[in-house]
This record gives sequence, C-alpha cells and structure tokens, in this order.
Amino acid sequence: MDAIRRALGRLSLLYALIFLAAALLHAGAGPGPLRRPPIPPAVIVETLCCAAMLIGAYGALKPRPWAWDGLIYTHAAALGGVLLGILATAFAPAAQAGTLLVLYHGTIATLLAAGLGAAFYLSRVRR
Repeated sequence: MDAIRRALGRLSLLYALIFLAAALLHAGAGPGPLRRPPIPPAVIVETLCCAAMLIGAYGALKPRPWAWDGLIYTHAAALGGVLLGILATAFAPAAQAGTLLVLYHGTIATLLAAGLGAAFYLSRVRR
C-alpha cells in the first residue's frame, strides 16, 4: 500500500506541473503555435487544480494520517475543474476549442479518474 500511495503522490506532483503549464498557456504565455488569447477563468481553475494536487502530493509523500483522504479529495477537486473545462470547451466557438485542448482535457480527466478510483479502492481496502 505504501508503494501505491507514494506512486499516487508522485503522479500528483506530475499533474500539478501539468496544471501549472496549462495555467501559463491559458494566461497567454507559450511558444508560438501554442499561444492562445488569455482565458482568465481557466487560469484560475488550473491554478486551483495545481494547488490541490500539490496538497495531495504532500500528504501522500510525507506519510500523513490524512494521506488517503487527501488523495481522494484533491483528485476529485481537480477532476471537477477539468470537467468544468470540458464543459466550457463544448460551448466555446469552434475556433477557440482546438484539437490539442480537447485532447488535453480528455487525457487529464481519464488520468485523474483512474487515480481517484485507485485512491478510493485502496483507502477502503486498508481499513
């Protein structure tokens, strides 16, 4: 169980970096073809998702008593943010919702759902 907790903690750190990069891209900072007009609500959501994943990673990598609950709550919060992004992309004009944006949201939602499922299952098994 400890190995899986640490693995989920490391993945949470990776997801936090991905959310940070996405926040920067949504802020309008990025290399040539990835540069898009700034979307302030997306920057806020991506930053909150990054902070949530950092908290979950901290709890998992420094064995805290709340590590499993922290992984569940932070994965759920980040997944909620990504689902909000998917919804916003669905209602965005076609010119704004690029293929890369749809691919990013789908991939990160799948990874977060898998992590959430693993944290749920393993937190119940260990009791």
